[in-house]
Amino acid sequence: MEIIHAYKFRLYPDFRRQKEIDESIFLAHQLYNKLLEKTIQSRKVSQRTINQYMNEILKEDKRYYKLYAHVRVGIRNRMLRTYQNFFRRCKEGAKKKGFPKFKSMDRYRSITHIENNGSFRIEADRLRVSKISGTIRMEMHRTIEGKIKTLTIAKEGNEYYAIFTAVQHKPIPEINDTNPVGIDLGLNNFIALSNSEIFQKPKFYKKAEKKIAHWQMVVARRNKGSKRRQKAKMHLQEEWQSVTRQSNDFMHKLSQKLADGGFTSFAVEALRIQNMERNHTLAQSIQNASWGRFIGFLEYKAQERGKTFIKVNPDNTSKTCSNCGNIQEMPLSQRQFNCDRCRLQLDRDTNASINILNRATLGQRGSHAQGENRQYLPAGNANGLEELRTDPATAGEAPNL
Repeated sequence: MEIIHAYKFRLYPDFRRQKEIDESIFLAHQLYNKLLEKTIQSRKVSQRTINQYMNEILKEDKRYYKLYAHVRVGIRNRMLRTYQNFFRRCKEGAKKKGFPKFKSMDRYRSITHIENNGSFRIEADRLRVSKISGTIRMEMHRTIEGKIKTLTIAKEGNEYYAIFTAVQHKPIPEINDTNPVGIDLGLNNFIALSNSEIFQKPKFYKKAEKKIAHWQMVVARRNKGSKRRQKAKMHLQEEWQSVTRQSNDFMHKLSQKLADGGFTSFAVEALRIQNMERNHTLAQSIQNASWGRFIGFLEYKAQERGKTFIKVNPDNTSKTCSNCGNIQEMPLSQRQFNCDRCRLQLDRDTNASINILNRATLGQRGSHAQGENRQYLPAGNANGLEELRTDPATAGEAPNL
């Protein structure tokens, strides 16, 4: 199996190299916007027409020759992907089509060498890149495994990074699916497993919320285009970067723990996160939870180990009893699932994770899916339960939700 890994290393360019990198990013940003302008005016989008527009721009302004040829091809590919995604969303009937927009400098912060053809190379702990004079000190905290394919130089705040993608061919082990697990993602509990384990995510954003709000107010007060506003934006970006890095570190470690934890397959909900973010009350919390990113981390780690990763329909996983299949109303404030039919009492998220596992395994439940906190009514209530199960007015009935 071909596995692609990304390696991100901090760069420490001197003042001269910083100016050259900044100029390259600025030119890439300008070239992208000019290409977009031409495609909008002509209403023609294809690889051939974008190449034609690229040549026209290069004839008009020789400065863009300062960008390496494969960097310019990367800009073209980025433009094509943007349009392809737009047309795909139109075909799918999405409410937000996402027509390509002009990029501000705050949203275009990288250049990419799309092929390792000698335009860059690593020399001990330094990086040499075409169109940038000399070499740049690079902190390589781990060894790159596999064949290096691409290089992206990115600027985050006042910091510079080199991001390599490397391809590695490695055999994937065959594993018998003897210990599957269902995973429910939530806001109260970050994840709940079908074996009753629960993991909480630290409130990284809550801890930094006051500092972020402070710098947002400072940015809003300062004049657009001023150096003081630019400095304030850098401070704000640093605060957000700190939150993002802490969150990513936590999710990488948790996904690694699960992937190496003895489970043989993972079942999660195929969440429609963008639709969920339309709830303005919960949108901020959903974004901070980073469910999509965690699912991505866990998926590739599981697949590398030969473990199955399954996404199931998320409808009513929290409202369905994992024991008898009864569906009932469950407001978000209710954290305990109390079944009206079989009287099952179980943590809401654990119950949902068992339902997710049951859907992934086509209803075949083993002891690993039962949880440890189930509580049932005393034997004296058995007749009442039997009436609920056999009553034609209630048996198999599910309310319209």
